[in-house]
Amino acid sequence: MLQSPLPEPDGSSIGRHDHHTVPCGRRIAISIPVSFAASVPDDTSALILPIRKGDSPDAVTKALPEDAAAALKRAAEASRFEGDLGAIVEIFADTHAGTRRILLVGIGKQPDAESLQKAGGAAVAKLLTSGETTLIFDASGSDVDDAGSNMAFGALQRSWRLDSYHTKTPEKNKPSVTDITVIAEDEAAGWERFQAIYAGIALARELVTEPPNVIHPQGFVERCRPLAELGVEIEVLDKDEMTELGMGALLGVAQGSAAEPKLLVMRWDGTDGAQEKPVAFVGKGVTFDTGGISLKPGPGMEDMKFDMGGAAAVAGAMRALAGRKAKAHVVGVCGLVENMPGSNAQRPSDIVTTMDGQTVEVLNTDAEGRLVLCDAMHWVQQKYAPEVLVDLATLTGAMIIALGHEHAGCFSNDDGLADQLLAAGKTSGDAVWRMPIGKAYDKLIDSPIADIKNVGPREAGSITAAQFLHRFVQDGVKWAHLDIAGTVWIKSASKLWDKGATGYGVRLLDRFIADNHEG
Repeated sequence: MLQSPLPEPDGSSIGRHDHHTVPCGRRIAISIPVSFAASVPDDTSALILPIRKGDSPDAVTKALPEDAAAALKRAAEASRFEGDLGAIVEIFADTHAGTRRILLVGIGKQPDAESLQKAGGAAVAKLLTSGETTLIFDASGSDVDDAGSNMAFGALQRSWRLDSYHTKTPEKNKPSVTDITVIAEDEAAGWERFQAIYAGIALARELVTEPPNVIHPQGFVERCRPLAELGVEIEVLDKDEMTELGMGALLGVAQGSAAEPKLLVMRWDGTDGAQEKPVAFVGKGVTFDTGGISLKPGPGMEDMKFDMGGAAAVAGAMRALAGRKAKAHVVGVCGLVENMPGSNAQRPSDIVTTMDGQTVEVLNTDAEGRLVLCDAMHWVQQKYAPEVLVDLATLTGAMIIALGHEHAGCFSNDDGLADQLLAAGKTSGDAVWRMPIGKAYDKLIDSPIADIKNVGPREAGSITAAQFLHRFVQDGVKWAHLDIAGTVWIKSASKLWDKGATGYGVRLLDRFIADNHEG
């Protein structure tokens, strides 16, 4: 549930929803190939030159013809360009091959990998529909490792868009860029890592962006099945199997919908069995959330299709890890349900029994994400006995009130694990902020009639949601809960994404594994 004042994510419908079929759409998503070269080709492709804040254009234009370098310098001075991150100045220069567009893009005063990614994203945002077909990123003068690759990585992230359902887009609004070239042959060998992470981000964004009559529980599963081609083991538990296991909390959420719930399990072992216990990621996958009987307000409900953002992040992270052949053992579990106010929907005051035997008084059917997660978390602990468990969920609107759209909230029972996630967030760009849990909050969700109730009072809404989940963490398991309600879907464009899905969590989880769990 995303608590007041914002409704919990998920929603929208195109055409008739048949839960027994999986409409695939056209799935036209931008994916631009990237190549590497030793020098700038002598043609009319657009040339992009990153420049540090405060540096003279002379520092990056030495290889240009004298008249082009002078014109670019004049343009920078006339526009008061100083190299601020993402700032751009451009000229059109005549060459023997024709007219070439040349851009200076600012990378800030102390550039790092993220700065270069954002600079690449800013450049492609300007040029994606400009008529240019090939972009040349020449960061050969930068002292940041993999500078050109980072710019291309940022450009790919910013260029992603899903045009499946546009049938009358004017030509001038269609993407024209078909190729990206990086001037740094020595970076080619390391590009596979960037490419794999981008593929994971793209998958997460696709899952979040598609409408809920396409990405319902079965549709989500089908979009993830191709991961098996990369070596990911796929297991899917259906309603009957979950009923036999006693997943009363997860099944209670799903019982008002015609779409049957699924538990999707994805396992990647890049250690050839050397690492017996996997790291476990668990994602909330409410593919559409009306709030159930505790119905959400109509305005904004169309956004509720992104309430599976946690599951999308897990799927995307598994795609990234498998794509780059990470030397780690990781299992990703997605609890996939649709929360609808059907005639069989659970009611406020119903009591359900979770897989681990605890009983829950359901006071608000829009606080459903924690009910899905608790059974999925118990299942993965019982099945794989992980020592580290991280769950991700668009869980509470209170998290957006606390942190806005800049950070995800991190709640953990282990300081070391929390520090690792915060460090991974800082390095990857998926920012995380530590939030408290503790017994003082735990009493707020004690129920007079059951073991626990699924909502506490209005105050500390994100914390009581985390406290709920904490009750399902087994002794000795290092656990962190990431409330990503404010980060998976943004209504304003940035240098790395257009309005909509961000793919938040993929870079974070990939970096977390790379830094702490790879041999």
